Amino acid sequence: MPLLKKINQVLVVLLVLLACLLLHSSLKASTQQKKVYRQSHRFAAVDLQPREAETDVVPVIICASEERTGATMATINSIISNTDASVFFYIVTLRDAVKIARRYIEKTKLKGIQYKILEFNPMVLRGKVKPDSSRPDLLHPLNFVRFYLPLLGISHRRAIYVDDDVIVQGDIKDLYDIKLKAGHVAAFASDCDLPSTHEMVRSIGMQTTYMGFLDYRKQEVKDLGINPSECSFNPGVFVADIKEWKKQKITKQLEKWMEENFRQNIYSSAMAGGVATPPMLIVFHDKYTTLDPLWHVRHLGWSPDAHYSESFLQEAHLLHWNGRFKPWNYQAVHSHLWEKWFIPDPSGRFTLTRPNSDK
Repeated sequence: MPLLKKINQVLVVLLVLLACLLLHSSLKASTQQKKVYRQSHRFAAVDLQPREAETDVVPVIICASEERTGATMATINSIISNTDASVFFYIVTLRDAVKIARRYIEKTKLKGIQYKILEFNPMVLRGKVKPDSSRPDLLHPLNFVRFYLPLLGISHRRAIYVDDDVIVQGDIKDLYDIKLKAGHVAAFASDCDLPSTHEMVRSIGMQTTYMGFLDYRKQEVKDLGINPSECSFNPGVFVADIKEWKKQKITKQLEKWMEENFRQNIYSSAMAGGVATPPMLIVFHDKYTTLDPLWHVRHLGWSPDAHYSESFLQEAHLLHWNGRFKPWNYQAVHSHLWEKWFIPDPSGRFTLTRPNSDK
């Protein structure tokens, strides 16, 4: 009997430990999303009902850093000014810019937009991104928000992601309505898709293939089996199926390659697209729907000397100043097409740099 009693006591202890382990795992899973962002509910202009969110509203995700909030607001202004659709903005920022973004909206013509401000937690990037001095701007935590779309608490099945150095000239509803191919999570614009841009791209030495983004000397890259001459794509503008993204565990796949690069340095910000582009190129290789090229006319920020024709730019639905030369700074090309959507910062923090300006 004493032996039996001792066995029963051991079994009880094991059951208690098992129950604690299961409870810990459950709590960890349920709180994982909360670590990625914090939602500033009081900054939300409208709280959409699920039916409205799915049928009538175009959800747009955009980041707003403290130093570039004015750029974000110009993008938002261009979007709402060129559509009759109801647009809902998920504005993702860091803690230091939450109040700045709110004030910019409430004190300008944008005060009537539908939006929520989400505070991104940069701690999720620990062990995934290493310092690199060649392009520190490309290591900003908000550059990686696009990896975590399902964890932002978005209440829509589909959403559009746009960078803050973008101007939309077409109706955003047309972009949102693109039909994704079966099994595809997202739609991007291929870097080899627009003949009108080829001459300009060659003139500035811009990379348009995987060779420009991945280090093919590394065995991990060779094992991918991706032809280095295959066309790359730019992840600064895309349409994503949030439900399919979660189903295919895209965030987990992206994090895997971030961690791999942290250990093996298979790409770096010294390469063409920085450290945020290569994981997207790997995970979405041969698994994305192609956007109409006029919905992502890019490379406007790569050189102060390379220009598109004005007639071509007028036909474009979306313009992207990816690269070092931003349209709010002096020397950027075609900056007048961006400046027409600029809304002066009510706080005076964000200012334009022009030939006759002091800044």
